[in-house]
Amino acid sequence: MPVIELKIPNLGESISSVTFSKWLKPNGSTVAMDEPLCEIETEKANQELSADSAGVLTWVAKEGEDLPVGALFATISDSGSSTPDNTTTATAPATTATENYAAGHPSPAAAKILSEGGLPAEQVAGTGRDGRITKEDAQKAVDNKPGKTTQVPPADTPAPITTAPAATAPAATAPAFAEASAGKPAFSRNERRERMSRMRRTIAKRLVSAKNNTAMLTTFNEVDMSAVMALREKYQEAFVKKYGIKLGFMSIFAKACAKVLLEMPDVNASIEGEEVIYHDFADISIAISTPNGLVVPPLRNVESLSFSDIEFKLKDLAAKARDGKLSLDEMSGGTFTITNGGIFGSLMSTPIINEPQSAILGMHAIKDRPIAVDGEVKIRPMMYLALSYDHRIIDGSTSVTFLVKVKHLIEDPTLLLLGL
Repeated sequence: MPVIELKIPNLGESISSVTFSKWLKPNGSTVAMDEPLCEIETEKANQELSADSAGVLTWVAKEGEDLPVGALFATISDSGSSTPDNTTTATAPATTATENYAAGHPSPAAAKILSEGGLPAEQVAGTGRDGRITKEDAQKAVDNKPGKTTQVPPADTPAPITTAPAATAPAATAPAFAEASAGKPAFSRNERRERMSRMRRTIAKRLVSAKNNTAMLTTFNEVDMSAVMALREKYQEAFVKKYGIKLGFMSIFAKACAKVLLEMPDVNASIEGEEVIYHDFADISIAISTPNGLVVPPLRNVESLSFSDIEFKLKDLAAKARDGKLSLDEMSGGTFTITNGGIFGSLMSTPIINEPQSAILGMHAIKDRPIAVDGEVKIRPMMYLALSYDHRIIDGSTSVTFLVKVKHLIEDPTLLLLGL
């Protein structure tokens, strides 16, 4: 069988290059048809690439390398063919070499730490995949390197002769000081460099672009959450019993925003060149925090979804996002965004627009605060809302009106349920 070349596939019009994240199969291993070989990272999501044929895998790309679409990343040859390195030997030596490839081999970050610490990799035990040395292994080994700790004189070493009668007091504290010195230093001047992930680089570029290319302003309001909290408390048990999922705040805010977005199309629109694109549907992107960064997959046609539909879709998207399994289609689109910094304790913020959208709603923490109600001071659960918008398409009066409409729906959810 001829050697099959594996190349980075075309993943969409907006994606011209990818970051090669990691190999899932060792170099020289035998792989089956459609078996996952590696992970690549695009500006939108992570994706696995699979074998086009069965055979012996030969690495070409390196982990952490940026590759353009169409670049060669591996080859697969017939498992029965021989290579120059093992023409006269059985497959066992090659297998052993493959199995031991990662063992004792430091990652780039770990190699830098070991180099700066003057510690050879042979003296470090790896705890990563297949025995690979991680940066944590390297840092721990450097911190515990022999010679870095303060040497304590043996017990039988004669103490220096002094004439001060109180000389025994410092001597009594010497063991405690020695014990403290033998551990980790009290302070550190260490530095390390790590390359930004492709997703983090893309997020950075888009945030800077939004700041530079839009006339972004933020307007604020506050909403009394008493009615929504009472609604959830009264019907939560029945909701869970019928649908098998809890009713959260996000689905209520999403439905409220979808209703107002269709009433105020400017907030739901986007600018393309010298044209304004209006949408007769509400695809609301929900900001989800993941280990690799913030992603904003959209919930499509929120105006037509029930509360339970929204909750199930949110749960599914959140799970996929945290596992890095969102598809490119699931990451594309959106006409408006909601982000909830309140789950991290944020009291107030100015969220940045998710281009090419024209507005984003920021939810925040619910705090009990004294407010005036019918001439009396009462304690109510209050939340600050922030709407960042592009002033090129949305006027100040429009943004304020939008936020007030959402506030009224949240404070009286009966209006939302009745479609009033």
